[in-house]
Amino acid sequence: MDKILWADDEIDLLKPHILFLKAKGYDVTTVSNGRDAIDALDREPFSLVLLDENMPGISGLETLDLINQGHPEVPVIMITKSEEENIMDQAIGNRIADYLIKPVNPNQILLSIKKNLHSREIVTEQTSSDYRQEFQHISGDINRAATMEEWMEVYRQLVRWELKLAETDNSSMEEMLLMQKRDANSNFCKFVKRNYEDWITGDNHPLMSHEVFRRRVFPLLDNGDKVCFFLIDNFRLDQWKEIQPLVSEFFNVNEDLYTTILPTSTQYARNAIFAGLMPADIARMYPEYWVEEDENEGLNVYEKQLVQTQLDRFRRKEKFTYYKLNDSTASDKLLSLINSNKDMPLHVVVLNFIDMLSHARTESKMIRELANSDAAYRSITESWFRHSGAIEIFRRLAELGYKVILTTDHGTIRVDNPIKVVGDRNTNTNLRYKVGKNLNYNPKQVYEIHNPKKYGLPAPNLSSIFIFATNEDFFSYPNNYNYYVQYYTGTFQHGGISLQEMLVPLVTLTPKGF
Repeated sequence: MDKILWADDEIDLLKPHILFLKAKGYDVTTVSNGRDAIDALDREPFSLVLLDENMPGISGLETLDLINQGHPEVPVIMITKSEEENIMDQAIGNRIADYLIKPVNPNQILLSIKKNLHSREIVTEQTSSDYRQEFQHISGDINRAATMEEWMEVYRQLVRWELKLAETDNSSMEEMLLMQKRDANSNFCKFVKRNYEDWITGDNHPLMSHEVFRRRVFPLLDNGDKVCFFLIDNFRLDQWKEIQPLVSEFFNVNEDLYTTILPTSTQYARNAIFAGLMPADIARMYPEYWVEEDENEGLNVYEKQLVQTQLDRFRRKEKFTYYKLNDSTASDKLLSLINSNKDMPLHVVVLNFIDMLSHARTESKMIRELANSDAAYRSITESWFRHSGAIEIFRRLAELGYKVILTTDHGTIRVDNPIKVVGDRNTNTNLRYKVGKNLNYNPKQVYEIHNPKKYGLPAPNLSSIFIFATNEDFFSYPNNYNYYVQYYTGTFQHGGISLQEMLVPLVTLTPKGF
């Protein structure tokens, strides 16, 4: 039973309210002044305090300050006759749980108590009930989805429920959602296998990596807008949803998704974005800017040059800056760069934090413990964004009137099912896709591309093929198989086919007030 302390100098007039709360199952203790309220809290624990603002002796606001000092964990609902704004401001500034103005009826008080003591249980019950009702509807959408637009809507629904259920204590509903996500991914992977060739070789396809600049950035520049293209590496829809409230403080948001090319990795998908070309065309037209899988050189060291080639091909004369953020020092430098180039028509920014977090989580036991679930992974993303220089960059871009295209090159998926593959020493190391000429694998477990150039991919050798992992699978070698299974199970990987990797945020941010 929750114990409530009610401090009011007219407590005798509130007996009907007290009897009402007792009938609802609350144990109510009453005092008539602030000093007695503090003494009561020092003697025994209470779940919540109802506090009158205007009492003899120490005032309600003074009592509130003492409660916050000695018992900061106890929520306080202030009840007052006064409607003076400065009193409200002081109470809110002292972090009251709620503020009620007399006369109050018993149901008002009950509602406030429930909101502060039982909101999580009520939310859990209601959200679980709502998801149970939606479960069959979403399952039907998964089975019926036949276009990329329909799959995007399925994915949005799954992410929406994932975020809502993460706020509850119902593990059984979260388990149901996980099963539904796996079912959706299984069907989505079959959809991609049936259609990917037509998307690459035909004209009827969803918006894909190599078209992002042409379809989203260039029209804004043509309209005379100043644009910042902001790419966060390894950024999923659920992670965007976590930071959206922070960005929405400065921008109006127009959210969309686009479809990444395969492989869903930096070397292919991000280079395709910046060049505006499929990887095979980059390798053919600009061989000096393409790095093969087996080369020691960094796989994304020519991004600025690739952006310039795209501008040149479309005969665009806009000047631009390019900046890559790997730490807080780089964020400070970028702020300085933006301030000194506040009329530059185009800024291109790459932020690598989430990709670094993903790799650190694989390699560091401590980081793996901190981000041991999708919910924890999202939480770290939100905390980093809130406390990093990134939020200041967005604030400054809004102040300077920049429209921002916020996106990513690919997402990531938590893997837990090893599948065996054998390759020679030249086979790449990515766990979600392999490219090589002597690969041995079970074809039923992968998506195969035997003619890479037909799919817009460069082939290191004439006999090279690509294979892609689907669902939550990852590739492991028979040699050291147990090591691979133990080390990589539960890590976040990218390069293959899944909703999380292929359907990624493409958000247009318009500064508020412009």
